[in-house]
Amino acid sequence: MKMQKKTINMITDPPGRALLLFALPMILGNLFQQFYNIIDSVVVGRFVGEEALASVGASYSITNVFIAIAVGGGIGSAVVVSQFLGAGKIGNMKTAISTTLINFLAVGVVLGGLGLLFNTHILRWMNTPENVFYDAAMYLGIYFGGLPFLFLYNVQASIFQSMGDSRTPLYLLIFSSALNVILDLVFVIRFSMGVPGVAIATLIAQGLSAVLSFTVLRKRLKSYEAAEAFRLYDWNTTLQMMRVAIPSTVQQSIVHVGMLLVQSVVNVFGSAVMAGFAAGTRIESTCIVPMLALGSAMSTYTAQNMGAGKTDRVRKGYRYCYAMIGVFAVVICLLMILWGDILVRSFLKEGSGEASFGTGMDYIRFISFFYALIGLKSVTDGLLRGAGDVTVFTAANLVNLAIRVSFAAVFAPVIGVQAVWFAVPIGWLANYLISFSRYLTGKWERIRLIS
Repeated sequence: MKMQKKTINMITDPPGRALLLFALPMILGNLFQQFYNIIDSVVVGRFVGEEALASVGASYSITNVFIAIAVGGGIGSAVVVSQFLGAGKIGNMKTAISTTLINFLAVGVVLGGLGLLFNTHILRWMNTPENVFYDAAMYLGIYFGGLPFLFLYNVQASIFQSMGDSRTPLYLLIFSSALNVILDLVFVIRFSMGVPGVAIATLIAQGLSAVLSFTVLRKRLKSYEAAEAFRLYDWNTTLQMMRVAIPSTVQQSIVHVGMLLVQSVVNVFGSAVMAGFAAGTRIESTCIVPMLALGSAMSTYTAQNMGAGKTDRVRKGYRYCYAMIGVFAVVICLLMILWGDILVRSFLKEGSGEASFGTGMDYIRFISFFYALIGLKSVTDGLLRGAGDVTVFTAANLVNLAIRVSFAAVFAPVIGVQAVWFAVPIGWLANYLISFSRYLTGKWERIRLIS
């Protein structure tokens, strides 16, 4: 087997160094991924108005659910790819990659079609106000049209990462994010296309990224020499992947399904509060990127070392992640305290009401003290996912969802919209404690995904 110069050896490199060097490009890549929706929000908020920002915000919680399905499914499938690579079974690895691409192209087409049919029904169910409903429906309709590209790109990014290459997805994201920014400005400022313009810009950028990613992946796979036979599609491999991909999709979706359900609570408070909450959640989604990237890195690291039979390295790597989480949490919290007001105002047009600004500031200042919790949850879930031990951490994420939604729904009518953000750290903490209890049992070490 030929090892690529761009890859990090998860099996032999020092655990802390391997995880950090692997996670850093993923952090940058995920930040650029966030730029898609962030730039959409900034452009419409600054150049169109508060209602346009609220309409994109109403759509954001919905689109994030589909992004989470793509990312979660890709990460889950990549666990099997990583374990085959760690075990030196290159033919099986190539079969797993081909099977994954076919599966998720089909899923993207089906979900995109369903989204086009039911996007207005979803917005009605979420109590979307009439003054932002039309633009939100237009944004969602265009976004759903590009869903197959979204799925293909994110799954391919996970495949690159499962092979130890976190740089190629970063380069592709830099390209697509830059293109998205340029197209946003052209369509909104030059052609006055408003909210539909930013959706079209996103579709074009994601489509080109998916095609370029596929071209690079094909070339990369040709450099791996395989002793085993390669098959274009294999049902047994699909079943192996489903054992991890489905729970991983659930886990990745929990945060965004929670945001979707919570958004319906926020919408009741009107478009001004919606705009402020939209700004706050965009900032939050950027702040938690390092934590989620560490979780994904831990998943790949665990899978490759489990495939090689080196569970002792998994424990060492897990301990290093705690130190990295502490550093990231302190830095992010300080940034939000010092410059949070500048970030919130960057989403709002001059003259926007104080209700919008106050809502955004209250949210990010409160939640910034609890980012360590989502980091602990993410790396613990990542370890269990990489080992193929998915039952308990899936249940933990469902508990997280139940707490967030029920707390917000019950207490928002009593104490106001602040109930929405009080529920977030409570859910993260419960999730972490359940998953960590499973880690302490050591049962994850005895799970065998591949023979």
